Amino acid sequence: MFKCGIAYPRCKWILPLLLLFAIIFDIIALAGKGWVETESGTEYASLWERCVGANNNLVCNSIMDYAWGKATAALLIIGFIILIICFIISFVALCVPNIGLLRVIGGLLLLAVILQIIALIIYPVHFTNDLATNQQNYLYSWTYGFGWGSTIIMFGCAIFFCCLPNYEDELLGNVKTKYFYTSA
Repeated sequence: MFKCGIAYPRCKWILPLLLLFAIIFDIIALAGKGWVETESGTEYASLWERCVGANNNLVCNSIMDYAWGKATAALLIIGFIILIICFIISFVALCVPNIGLLRVIGGLLLLAVILQIIALIIYPVHFTNDLATNQQNYLYSWTYGFGWGSTIIMFGCAIFFCCLPNYEDELLGNVKTKYFYTSA
């Protein structure tokens, strides 16, 4: 497949597995509570709400009251739905040798990547402009990082799904596998 001895039948399930990891990372990002935290620990925010105060006296406000909060959530959820659709279609495309579906999956994944990148840029920009105070240092935490991790995995999978049709003969088993070492 890539002139290094990788046989497609042995590794064709790597891409759906990577899409599954992207789905898990997106679920963590959507459901996680720690998108933003302060160094002092008196404030944290998720995609959905912002809480201020000590552990016993938390006052939480919805971020969905802001237009940018709704846009961020909508873009991430739409990207997540497209990701799930691509995951399901990838099983059909890889079980039945349908080369045309591979580029469709790649295109849908690129659309989902664009939506998620926009959402992951909108959130910190508007959070620091609208909700952050000057007295605190804000740290973007691990759940925000899972959102970026999912986006990076989806981008890599999109490139592979778009490039796989170029190796149609290898995918369909019409070419003999090439190995590094051949006996003399």
